[in-house]
Amino acid sequence: MAIPAQVEQTYQPLTESAAIELAYQLNLFKNDTVLESREIGDGNLNLVFHIVEKGKEKGVIIKQALPYAKVVGESWPLSLNRAVIEANALKLHGKYAPGLVPEVYYTDDTLAVTVMEDLSHLTIARTGLIQGENYPLLSEHVGQYLARTLFYTSDYALDPGEKKELAKKFVNPDLCKITEDLVLTDPFFNHDTNDFEDGLQEEVHKLWGDFLLKLEVAKLKKTFLTEGEALIHGDLHTGSIFASETETKVIDPEFAFYGPIGFDVGQVFANLLFQVITRPDENRAPIINHIETVWAVFREEFSRCWEQDGQDVFTKTEGYLDYVLEKIWKDSVGYAGCELIRRTIGLSHVKDLDGIEDEKSRLTAKKNTIRLGRSLILNREKISSIQAFKQEIAWFSQA
Repeated sequence: MAIPAQVEQTYQPLTESAAIELAYQLNLFKNDTVLESREIGDGNLNLVFHIVEKGKEKGVIIKQALPYAKVVGESWPLSLNRAVIEANALKLHGKYAPGLVPEVYYTDDTLAVTVMEDLSHLTIARTGLIQGENYPLLSEHVGQYLARTLFYTSDYALDPGEKKELAKKFVNPDLCKITEDLVLTDPFFNHDTNDFEDGLQEEVHKLWGDFLLKLEVAKLKKTFLTEGEALIHGDLHTGSIFASETETKVIDPEFAFYGPIGFDVGQVFANLLFQVITRPDENRAPIINHIETVWAVFREEFSRCWEQDGQDVFTKTEGYLDYVLEKIWKDSVGYAGCELIRRTIGLSHVKDLDGIEDEKSRLTAKKNTIRLGRSLILNREKISSIQAFKQEIAWFSQA
């Protein structure tokens, strides 16, 4: 696609008609082309418009950040700078993981707009998985994306000064605060952001009274707050991945900042675990295989990048890579536990669980999710391998 023309405007939220007008102004389509626009954003924070030529299916996506959280309203203000962070993260991650993120065509900091590749021929991975799709290349692609984007934005691959300059560009306090509160704090206390069914009261109050659990969550939160290991996606759930039988695209890195590598890996684990917990026994194996493959591919590709492109002199020190991978693994297990609990009793649930129509089955699945989350957090030092992880999953995913 040709590079769009620049436009000069002041910020205002787009409507479907305004999105069409912007597409014309940017020369994304010829002026005599009849365009159609549909607002398709189903997330919590942004407007997303699908712009197509009438009669055709594929066009472009125009995404605009709102100055507040869409899910709550103007009482929850947010910086528009997250649109800049998202666009820059897409470009950088696209550099290191080509083909695994959508192409960015145009950005406008004032309008908080990003124009990008239309992925409407793909399916949101969460939706497809709930419908029983398994996407054979999903875990291989996600493992590659994780390894390459995380390694090549870390101190292991970058000059320390270059990495620090890069980290400055991705300071993201508003969206980090959302994670710090909604994932790593509020679900473990009696907080008004929490949202859960009456049938979970006993399980939730037991969780709130578990001071050993709170201590371990505090350690994970400290790591999230203080360890800027790499440019992480920051919100890598299955709703942030488009997939088909042959393609995978990771979207929506607006939460991107320099944080712990294990957070992204743990988010992927957790959001696949929802499918393990909610599927019948006979349909779980493909998802468990996905979890195993994500880690195997991540470990192999991260190690290959380390051996080939490691810049820190200590990357040549025997045992250092093993130490780093072990730390990433333990962090991943712990953050997976936090995500499982957050998506069950905190703000912003997942359809995997909430979509279970039978109340008894839904409550059983949610209780198992909470218990598995707690166990992963408490036992992450003991769950030292993917085999041990699978055993832990099996124990808590029984109907």
